[in-house]
Order: sequence, then C-alpha cells, then structure tokens
Amino acid sequence: MTAHVVNRSAAERTLAGQFAEHERREPSPVRAAAFARFAAAGLPTRRVEAWHYTDLRASMADAAPILPAPTRADSEAARRRLAGRERFTAGAQLVLLGGRFIAELSDRVPAGVSIAEKPIAAKTVDDPLAALNEALSPTGPTISVAREAKLPEPITLLHLADEASSYAVYSRTAIALDARAQASFVEIFDGAHAGVQRHAATIVTLADGARARHVAVVGDEPGLHLETQICELAKTAELAAFGLVSGGELTRRQIFVRMIGDQAKVSLGGLALIEGVRRADTTLQVVHGAPGGTSREFYRAIVDDDAVGVFQGKVIVERAAQKTDGAMKSQAILLSPRAQMNEKPELEIFADDVACGHGATVASLDPEQVFYLESRGISNGDAKAMLLEAFGGESIDRIEDELLVGPLRARLAAWLGTRKAKP
Repeated sequence: MTAHVVNRSAAERTLAGQFAEHERREPSPVRAAAFARFAAAGLPTRRVEAWHYTDLRASMADAAPILPAPTRADSEAARRRLAGRERFTAGAQLVLLGGRFIAELSDRVPAGVSIAEKPIAAKTVDDPLAALNEALSPTGPTISVAREAKLPEPITLLHLADEASSYAVYSRTAIALDARAQASFVEIFDGAHAGVQRHAATIVTLADGARARHVAVVGDEPGLHLETQICELAKTAELAAFGLVSGGELTRRQIFVRMIGDQAKVSLGGLALIEGVRRADTTLQVVHGAPGGTSREFYRAIVDDDAVGVFQGKVIVERAAQKTDGAMKSQAILLSPRAQMNEKPELEIFADDVACGHGATVASLDPEQVFYLESRGISNGDAKAMLLEAFGGESIDRIEDELLVGPLRARLAAWLGTRKAKP
C-alpha cells in the first residue's frame, strides 16, 4: 500500500505553524475545525472552479507573519493619523487597528446600536479562505441594531493598517439587524502597503423585515486583499451591497448570500477601477432558499494597462424557491490592448416557476462617441473621462443614498483624473 503524500506549499506550511502557535496560546475547538477545513483543501489553485481565474497558491509565495495586537503606542500613533484624515461620510466611525476593534479611537454609536466583542460564528461556506479567516482571526466586534431602530446616518468601519513592514492581518466583524431595523454601513480599508496580506470577513445577518446597506471601499495598496462577506436574509429582509475596488495588487472580494425567508431581496453591485498590473476578482454566490425572493447583481469594471479583472457570479435557485426573480449583469471597458477581463455568470435552477437571466459584455470605448464629444470642442482626454464617468457612475447611483453616492463618485472622478493624460 502506497501512502499519499501531500506536497504543501511554503505558505501552507507557514500558515500551519501560525495556527499551531495560536492554538497553543488560545485553544478553540471551533477554530481547530475551521483550520482543518482549510488544511484539507489548501490554498486554492485554478483547478478549483471558484478560483479558476485567480491562482492564489501560485501568487502567495509565503504567508507573512501575523501582526500582533496593537500596543498603546500604536493606538496613539493611529490617533495622530486619524486627526489628519478626512472622513468618508457623516455618521459614527468605528476603528479597527491591525484587525482589532479599538474602542478609544471610535465614536459613540447612536441609540439602538450596541457593540460586543466575542467570537463570531457564521454558516459554513465551501471556501478554504473563509475557513482560514475563521481559524486565525482575533475576537471581533458584533454590531447589533435593535428591533425597529432606523439609523439616519451610516456607520463607518475603518480598517486602519499598521505602518510596520511586512505582515498579515486578520479581521472578523459581524453586523446583525433585528426585525424591521434599518441601517447603512461603510467599510473602508486604508493605509496598507505592498508588504501587507489582508484577510477580512464580514458576517451580515438580517432578521424579518430588516433593511441594510453595505458599502466596501478598497483604495489602499496591500499586496494581497482577501475579503469575504457571508450574508443571511430572513423573511422580507432587504440587503443592498456595493464594493469599490481601486487599489491592491491582488484583490479578491467573495460574497456568499443565502435567502432563507420568503420574499427577501438582495441587490449586489460593484465597480473595479484597475490599472498597472493589478488583479481584481469579484466572485459571488447567491442562494435562493425560499419562495418569492428577488436578487439583482450589477457589476462594472474599467481595466487599463496590463491589469486583469474577474467577475464570477452564480445564482442558485433551490427547489423550494418558487416565484424567484433573478437578474445578473457584468460589463467591462478595456482601455488597453493588454488589459483583460474574465466574466463567468452562472445560473443553477432547481425550481420550475422562476424568472432568471444573466448577461456579460466586454468592450472598449466607442470611438464614435469620443469623436462626437471632440467635435463639440471637448479634448480627447476629457471626452474619454466623461464617457467613463457615466459608465462607472451608473453602477454607483444604484445605491440610492446620497451620503454614500457622493463620496464614491468623488473617488471615481479622482481615479479618472489620473488617467486623463494618457493617449
């Protein structure tokens, strides 16, 4: 009988050592089970269907050392950085430094909201990086919104990176809305450099009739940004989520949504603005598990230079989810002959009374539209910027909240401003 030998990569061996040290200090059966799920699969390669366009095993030569808990000196340094930093939008701001919630750097939350630091559990999803996050993340904040509370302004979660050299940072945050509560949240990832490997997870749970907006903004420069969202919607709950990606060398946002209650609604959207040699991957799975659900996915990308964009979306309609209404669309504009966009929308339908569809397009700017604007006295650079701003702005406007739309459009305009000088 021949034994099967698993050839683990250098990164996988380092991660195993980091987890063993973590277990020695803080043993946890839940974390151990999560790491076992990761170890059984390993870092994903192109052979894994959900990772077909992003070979993480090849890209991640080794795992960086995990950033330790911030010291008081770290917190004071962060306070000075925050003093000179413009806020994204109005509302309370909560600060996570090195993946840990820092109460003394955070604002008081509004009435109807509470924060508790405790282990954060989530429904298990079939993904090794989601399991790795659960295994190695420190205790994180659970933000709870009380029954029927309605928050007039968003709550911002600022993930502030440390200025240390090379490190990995893990974070895990939960957002829970009780029945008929309404709230908006913004997660800003800021301050990371090329030596940072970031592993972030957000767990969103919506009770009956709850309504939530969630916006994630990745605009800094980590070498690796791996972000997982796991969302569960009860009866008549509504979730509108959006992601803006304009930074990071390799960025992967993966979203897992399960609609467990009748007539739940989810709207997912995003805009990727990538240039240079960046790679931005958005992969999502929406599961309709109850009747009468509605889902909309609307993603756009502007890809320049040698950058690579990825969109993979799968909508699964289970047998019980009759009367499902689902639509998915992904569109991209390539600004360079070397730019790439990989799109893979999918439907898996097991019910027989549904209305579902999907579409994907990749194109360059229409030269006739550019010429038309130039004939009106607009420069070539301004003409292209106007067309691209309209293209990207349409995805942003679907958020339908000016407190969030305005700052996102400003980031789009700033990115386009850096590209206008190009031919």
